[in-house]
Amino acid sequence: MMMIKIKFEKGAIGARHNHFHSQVSYVAAGEFRVSVKGEDKVLKTGDGFYVSPNINHGVECLEPGILIDVFSPIREDFLK
Repeated sequence: MMMIKIKFEKGAIGARHNHFHSQVSYVAAGEFRVSVKGEDKVLKTGDGFYVSPNINHGVECLEPGILIDVFSPIREDFLK
């Protein structure tokens, strides 16, 4: 498992992508438009979402914020 903290400025985009990891994300601050499997939702501080392996997903930061992402297994690509 790996946990990361990502700070976003308003308008920042987490481009749509997929990976073989399970992912849980918590909105620690701010507001985000989250797309999972083509379904968009606006999430605010205290909300969270789950992404199954190999599912297309991405975010758009609507208000400056922070996401806490947890991946299983660890994201080896983040360690490089």
